[in-house]
Amino acid sequence: MEKYSTHGFVSMNQTQKRMLMYLKMHGAQSASALAGKIGLTNEGARQHLMRMAEEGWISPESQSKGVGRPVILYQITESGNGLFPDTHAELTVQLLTSVQALFGQAGLDRLIQTREQETLQQYQSGMEGMDRLEDRLDYLVGIRSQEGYMAEWYQDGDLYFLVENHCPICAAAMQCQGLCRAELQNFRQTLGDRVRVERVDHIVQGARRCAYQITPLND
Repeated sequence: MEKYSTHGFVSMNQTQKRMLMYLKMHGAQSASALAGKIGLTNEGARQHLMRMAEEGWISPESQSKGVGRPVILYQITESGNGLFPDTHAELTVQLLTSVQALFGQAGLDRLIQTREQETLQQYQSGMEGMDRLEDRLDYLVGIRSQEGYMAEWYQDGDLYFLVENHCPICAAAMQCQGLCRAELQNFRQTLGDRVRVERVDHIVQGARRCAYQITPLND
């Protein structure tokens, strides 16, 4: 389940929006890979990619993979990422700064704790009666995607991974690391004590996405 906004893509055509969204969700791709996913010819994909690169939304990068010609991969730039919503970024950062200045770190921690508890109650209420981990992940992905995180999950052997391809509060999280700690704690409490949840990728630390490894625990 994937729900997200395309607000701000006003100067792109529909094909370019789909291409940018795919790069956001899956990371750097070659023109031929994008062509196959979007349903274009290789030449058609390259033309769109050239236009998007001229606008500064993406950038090409040459990567060598053993013997043979280097492969050109296209990835989203900072400007391209800026097309995705960062919820009231400037105002949120100002408010967090003001709370810390007026009430100190303890006051800011209480604010984050209150937000964490409200979010946790909402998530747990929505998951009431769900025993299967897959059902709980389906619900969590749905509600996080509605909140703008472009979330998805997948299974790899015995492990599960919850992935958030966008952070709509990134500016606030950069300012206040407590928001990220609270988010991880919420996932742990929401998914229950039969799994271990660890963050393995973090946007704030320069990763393309936030990713959480979920390990079922033996009873």
